[in-house]
Amino acid sequence: MLSVLIETMNDEEGLARTLASLIGGAVEGVVRDVIVCDNGSTDQTHRVAEHAGCHYVAGGIATGIRQAKGDWLLLLEPGARLSEGWIDELVAHTGRQTMPARFARARGSRTPFLARVFSGNRALAEGLVISKRQATALSKSARSAEAIARGLATRRLNAEIWVAPSK
Repeated sequence: MLSVLIETMNDEEGLARTLASLIGGAVEGVVRDVIVCDNGSTDQTHRVAEHAGCHYVAGGIATGIRQAKGDWLLLLEPGARLSEGWIDELVAHTGRQTMPARFARARGSRTPFLARVFSGNRALAEGLVISKRQATALSKSARSAEAIARGLATRRLNAEIWVAPSK
């Protein structure tokens, strides 16, 4: 079982797009719970989360990790969308009890090489699949989902993600 955590602030539209891409995982019984970790939004983020049946947490990612029910966590940025086929790949990966993993960028979501070199890389752009145990340990010193994802050695999943647009 998987818990999905989305750390957000004032991105209700992006949150709605991300939640829509998770419906298949919920129907298949792979997604156990979705936790929206809000960092002080002033828009309607809380309403989007509540209407979608998510757990809404006013606080950082560490609070969300503590409340997650799954043994594996999927950390996503609001606005990211998982492509078809992600469920089977994720189930296979978590069944092997291996290291953290990231999705491959969808072809239409890839940025040119020089643009990647000269722009700031977002560690969560490709999402992050991580065990709850490892995420809990990392969250003690990291203040955000981005900080948890930065610098981790990961495996590349054979499933695609449409990356959230830069802000």
